[in-house]
Amino acid sequence: MKDVMVKILGTQKTDDGESNKIELTTEGKFYKKNNFYYVVYDETEISGMEGSTTTLKIKDDEVWMKRFGQNNSKLSFKKGDRYNTEYTTAYGNLNMEVTTQKVNVDISDEGKGDLSLKYRLIISNTMESLNTLDITFS
Repeated sequence: MKDVMVKILGTQKTDDGESNKIELTTEGKFYKKNNFYYVVYDETEISGMEGSTTTLKIKDDEVWMKRFGQNNSKLSFKKGDRYNTEYTTAYGNLNMEVTTQKVNVDISDEGKGDLSLKYRLIISNTMESLNTLDITFS
């Protein structure tokens, strides 16, 4: 296991034109196990998910994101795939549907790399947004 700096840039554009951007730099852990890369980091107040830990499981052109703690979710990103899941919060559960448009992965065994995702997110059939997530770790 290796200590890494994790830099996250996320954007969200809703269908009604509203746009949000989040930037976060935090410490994390990187390791490789059974031909998968893992990046683990704690969420902060900036992300709105303070008290949660995020684990990225990465292989080739597929990424799984699991959050647990205050908010719990498990997402899968593979270009062209549609993934349905439940997002658990302190205020109740929400249904989420993720349709992945882009997955770019460039990671070395030394714990340096970039990950870029573009996906459409629908929450409980009411809120729809186009999202990008760019993560760099070193």
